[in-house]
Amino acid sequence: MVYNLALSYLQNHEDAQEVTQDVFVSVHQSIEGFNKQSTFSTWIYRITINKALDFIRAKNRKKRFAFFSSLFHENSGEVKYESVGFDHPGVELENKEALENIFAQINTLPENQKTALILSKIEKLSQVEVAEIMNLSAKAVESLLGRAKENLMKKLNERRINEN
Repeated sequence: MVYNLALSYLQNHEDAQEVTQDVFVSVHQSIEGFNKQSTFSTWIYRITINKALDFIRAKNRKKRFAFFSSLFHENSGEVKYESVGFDHPGVELENKEALENIFAQINTLPENQKTALILSKIEKLSQVEVAEIMNLSAKAVESLLGRAKENLMKKLNERRINEN
C-alpha cells in the first residue's frame, strides 16, 4: 500500500523505495503518538502522502538550484540524463507511453487535486476514505475530483491540439 502510493506520486522505483523506508521509520518513531481517531491505514496514508510531497518539493528545489550544471557532463558537454521511464506494476507495455503522458499531466495538478485523484482513481479508495485521509469532507473531495478531472481534460486536449 505504501510503496504503490509513493510510486503513484513519484513514478520512480528508487524514489518510491526511499519514501517507503522513510514512512516506516516515521511510523516506528511516532507510533506512540497515533491517537486512534482514525484508522491505522488512514494514518499511514497521510504519512505516505506527506513524505511523497516533501520528497517532490526537495527534488524540485535541488533541480532549480543546479539545473544547468546537472544537465550536461562537465568535460564533454553531452547530456547526462535521459528521460526516466515510468514503470508501474500491472501496466502492460503497450499502455506504458499513454500512462506516462497521463501521469505527466497529473503531476501538473495542484497537490490537493493530485492527492484526491491518486487516492480515488489509482488506489481505488472511496470518497469517504479519501476525505478521511485528506481530513476533508466528502463534498470537498467530490469537488476536488471534479476540478482535477476538468483540469486534466483541458491539459490533455491542449496537448492533442499542440501535437497536431
